[in-house]
Amino acid sequence: MADLSRPLPAAPERHRSPQPAGACHTSEGAVPFLPAPAHRTTAKEAKEREAAAKAVCAGCAVRVECRRHALAARLPYGVRGGLTAAERRALFAVDPTPTAA
Repeated sequence: MADLSRPLPAAPERHRSPQPAGACHTSEGAVPFLPAPAHRTTAKEAKEREAAAKAVCAGCAVRVECRRHALAARLPYGVRGGLTAAERRALFAVDPTPTAA
């Protein structure tokens, strides 16, 4: 199982969610929503980290706004608004200007 207690470095300012009220910003919802470096994690651990982050997003009051920000900023990593980076890339492959709906 992934070690979800490991702290991660802060994201660059341009990649931070503008929603400080997000569940991921509270102590109760604090789970790493950014990927761990590939050399420090297995594929299984990465999936577990993504699942834990998506679970936090699922109950978040600002999930849609966070997703909009992630799509507009084309954030290249992490779970944002309930979508992984791969899921966001897949949306752009179908529609270069997806919305957060």
